[in-house]
Amino acid sequence: MGGPDQDPRTQLPSGTSRRQLLGLLGAGAIGLAAGGAGGAAAARTLLSRDGHHGDAPSPGAVPFRGAHQAGIVTPAQDRLHFAAFTMNSGATRDDLIALLRDWTEAAERLTRGEEVGDGMEPDNGLLPPDDTGEATGLGVGNLTLTFGFGRSLFVGHADRAAETQAGDPFGLRSLLPAEFEPLPAFAFDILDDTQSGGDLCVQACADDPQIAVHAIRNLSRIAAGRAHLAWSQLGFGRTASTSRAQETPRNLFGFKDGTANVMAEDSSGLAEHVWVGEEAPAWLRGGSYLVARKIQMTIETWDRASLAEQERIFGRSKRAGAPLTGADEFDEPDFAAKLPASGEPVIDIAAHVRLAHPKNNSGSQMLRRGYNYVDGSNGLGQLGAGLFFISFQRSPETFVRVQRSLQPDLLNEYIRHIGSGLWAVPGGIGAGEFVGQALFE
Repeated sequence: MGGPDQDPRTQLPSGTSRRQLLGLLGAGAIGLAAGGAGGAAAARTLLSRDGHHGDAPSPGAVPFRGAHQAGIVTPAQDRLHFAAFTMNSGATRDDLIALLRDWTEAAERLTRGEEVGDGMEPDNGLLPPDDTGEATGLGVGNLTLTFGFGRSLFVGHADRAAETQAGDPFGLRSLLPAEFEPLPAFAFDILDDTQSGGDLCVQACADDPQIAVHAIRNLSRIAAGRAHLAWSQLGFGRTASTSRAQETPRNLFGFKDGTANVMAEDSSGLAEHVWVGEEAPAWLRGGSYLVARKIQMTIETWDRASLAEQERIFGRSKRAGAPLTGADEFDEPDFAAKLPASGEPVIDIAAHVRLAHPKNNSGSQMLRRGYNYVDGSNGLGQLGAGLFFISFQRSPETFVRVQRSLQPDLLNEYIRHIGSGLWAVPGGIGAGEFVGQALFE
């Protein structure tokens, strides 16, 4: 039993602050004050109850370590903060390794719902906190953090040719997979360099936007002196399902898209279409390739199109999401069906569902988990809105093939591709490993 001046939960002096607790715990003084190891354990329990420094993952947390990185087949969360980083000029291989180690440590804590480092109350009040604190008390939010490596990490930047290690800045060029070529230019691309590419990318997905933003904010702060944030994108309202337990959502045009997505429960489909296999260097096996495309939608023009025209463009009904040859969303489209009166195809030859379907792309499939976005509006009262498309595939060639098939897509009249990027996502992170460790061994 604790005395009247002790916190009954911890057997510690009442009024002990978190900062004092952390200091005492670090100094081993708690054990002396409150009964040895039991006192220290009690202190950790209190901190854990507050959402800090717990040893066990919080309920509902998505495991950070495993055979594959989280955030790919994880049931798509509601919110996204995607970020691309550029390594600082002159950064070394040791800098890159140290950054990945630090990011790994922070990411594991963040996905457990814990604060980064010593939290938002440093021992010395004159120092900035290790954690920015805005997610404290919000819980875990099913946060996942998925890391990718850009091609420039292996071959450098052309505009840094004068540097000593230009062309192989981190000693990784020999480990560049043959398939990891830059994406080609596609029809209707109007790419903005300030929203494209990057040496590293981090996809943060969570059910609370502040949790996702907090994660990217802290990873960006940790990168200081070694890498900097190049560009980022907020997303809301997932536009794909990655599990059969989820309903197919709608994009900002009001349509269901991606009905034929590869699902988490389809292990053979994932092995065939999503996970990189023996064809790749060892560091990438079990990983995937991430393609991100920022697709601006001309919302105001679309909203003036008739329902019949909108359904002709997608090849699906707007309410049920069924192909125009069926009644249910998951009915297989009949691309040979003709209209009795005219003999024209029921599903237009340039309809989105026809051109994107695996049947018309030699069976090519990918796992999509994109998000809607709205970046405010312009002076004409038009929304800066669209789709932040994200897909994972075993080879970049899969995306290239499907994207080229979409060249005559009727939907192209209403969209513009304004951002683009391709990253190799290393395999899962094992116990004691840091992200991409096999790349440096």
